[in-house]
Amino acid sequence: MEPTDSRDAIDTARPTTSAHVDTFARDHLPPPGRWPELRFDLPGLHYPERLNCAAELLDHADPGRPVFRTPSGDLWTYGDLSTRVDRIAHVLTRDLGVVPGNRVLLRGPTTPWLAACWLAVLKAGAVAVTVLAQQRPHELATMCEIARVGHALCDIRSVDDLAKAEIPGLRITTYGGDAPDDLLNRIDRRVSPGTPDERYPAVDTATDDVALIAFTSGTTGRPKGCMHFHRDVLAIADTFSEHVLRPHADDVFAGSPPLGFTFGLGGLVVFPMRAGASALLLEQAGPKQLLPAIAEHRVSVLFTAPTAYRAMLEELDSYDTSSLRRCVAAGENLPAATWQSWHERTGLRLINGIGATELLHIFISAADDDIRPGTTGVPVPGWHARVQDENGEPVPDGEPGLLAVRGPVGCRYLADPRQSEYVRDGWNITGDTYVRDADGYFRYVARADDMIISAGYNIAGPEVEDALLRHPDVVETAVVGLPDETRGQVVVAYAVLRAGARRDPEALRAFVKSELAPYKCPRRIVFMDALPRTATGKLQRYRLRTGVNPGHTESSSVGTESDLRSTQGDLA
Repeated sequence: MEPTDSRDAIDTARPTTSAHVDTFARDHLPPPGRWPELRFDLPGLHYPERLNCAAELLDHADPGRPVFRTPSGDLWTYGDLSTRVDRIAHVLTRDLGVVPGNRVLLRGPTTPWLAACWLAVLKAGAVAVTVLAQQRPHELATMCEIARVGHALCDIRSVDDLAKAEIPGLRITTYGGDAPDDLLNRIDRRVSPGTPDERYPAVDTATDDVALIAFTSGTTGRPKGCMHFHRDVLAIADTFSEHVLRPHADDVFAGSPPLGFTFGLGGLVVFPMRAGASALLLEQAGPKQLLPAIAEHRVSVLFTAPTAYRAMLEELDSYDTSSLRRCVAAGENLPAATWQSWHERTGLRLINGIGATELLHIFISAADDDIRPGTTGVPVPGWHARVQDENGEPVPDGEPGLLAVRGPVGCRYLADPRQSEYVRDGWNITGDTYVRDADGYFRYVARADDMIISAGYNIAGPEVEDALLRHPDVVETAVVGLPDETRGQVVVAYAVLRAGARRDPEALRAFVKSELAPYKCPRRIVFMDALPRTATGKLQRYRLRTGVNPGHTESSSVGTESDLRSTQGDLA
């Protein structure tokens, strides 16, 4: 039942006084009339008007308790983290000239230093734009253009492609290197330990100041910047984490998604810190790395995609996983067979969930005895969901329709006309087709758009098409997702080449890898004389998805296992 108390909803048009000096993010929020309705039904979701989420996450825990661990044995306490965050914030503002509201790009493998940089950016009142270490120059340049990014903190191991992007006006500061201007060398010089100057007072941001911009690809292929407020960061912990995960301070979190995905940001930083717990941060987090890490570090809360759980079943008997008590599966549909196999082998009930970058994290899920294999679950406390038709009318239980969601976090695209597609009549329309059972459980049917979900990654087919069309030999192309038992779907590209061009699938795959993150590269490339089209020239994608073609297939190539070896989840 929908709440009727007007105190549970906020006036989305009511702004607070921003602390941002650089007002770009707030100036480019969607018009208030295009925002989704926000709901604050739980007492824990009533936040003060002034709130800095980084300070909130850092300051409530015992300084002596562990917060981040690494496979090599490094252990950071909350006190260590707080000190390092403050020092980075000093360098950002005093040395680099970052002011509240500036966008700061963060790039690197999943390490404590990347997490510390993210917290420092927020504590300094700037806006964090965390991207994947795998993304290529073309992708990075597009995101920096959209978000008007002027500063970047980048792991020295991930700086080459960022430099190659040649982003106008971008000031790159590396960390983890030997140069005198390396961030870690700067913080050692900038502040003397124990001096009063060492502490950095958090910028007094408003609860609805933009804290981060998370990028997701839409079906058009152009990334969309999703703007989230300081209160949003806490709201995902105070809904899904608190009421479904129910973490303890002694929990050790781990998982495959990188911090550039909001799935990873929540599961590996926000959720453990909100509970005063710790996280094991893994730079390599495929199934082959997760099992030994769980055994060695006694991981108790695990985040990864269903693909990884299926893969880990093969070697489960070789490792001690008795420390696990919570296993979250998201990023793609969780088949009932995978759920059942994991339960039979471990005794653990996989927590299924669906979320979106637009909504920051998971909003439908269930845990313990409330789990029903084959369904995603029920709305997380604080969230509301329904299934509706194209006209926005709810459909009867048992009938498929579009999933519509609202809660304490909502979609706010950065200056993007697609806002009106995602938000309709106050609801967030996720692009998924669902059925609601009579007892209120939501069951996934399919994606309602052309998004390909492979091994937990969301891949926009048109983005891959654009990359292929940049190759001088490709005349036209169509990219679709085809069913795959291991990955759910795989990316398959159909390509028509210019006359006389050599049909070399591996050369095309190598080209795509130079343009896009490797996980977006087609597993298979099929060459055709022509793509199937209607009499009016419209591409018949359904014929490609069903394997039906005009008989012009000439050659193909299947990608290597290494292309998707590292299974990571994206909620977008």
